[in-house]
Amino acid sequence: MQEEPQKTASTNPPAAAETASEPARAPSYSSQGRGAPSGKGPRGRFAPRRKVCRFCADQIPFVDYKQVPVLKNFTTERGKILSSRITGTCAKHQRQLTQAIKRARYLALLPFVTV
Repeated sequence: MQEEPQKTASTNPPAAAETASEPARAPSYSSQGRGAPSGKGPRGRFAPRRKVCRFCADQIPFVDYKQVPVLKNFTTERGKILSSRITGTCAKHQRQLTQAIKRARYLALLPFVTV
């Protein structure tokens, strides 16, 4: 039986990060997903612009179910209602928009689904 030589901590030289005044840190991962700018470093050049509610900007008091061309802008090709996160509408107008789209669907002004 041969005994293996014991490895000691002094045989391996310390990494470059450990020799500096700061200890080594674990890599930081952003929760924004792959390739998203985090606001720091060379990749994070700019922050995305905040979307403004179209109805508030145009000072529209309420969303009408009879304005089919306007309602179509807030639905997908499949007929799903787009979220306020995507469209930028405020909570008040998003509720009115949802109600108007559902009324327009009921009256057959908008399709429920598109195949």
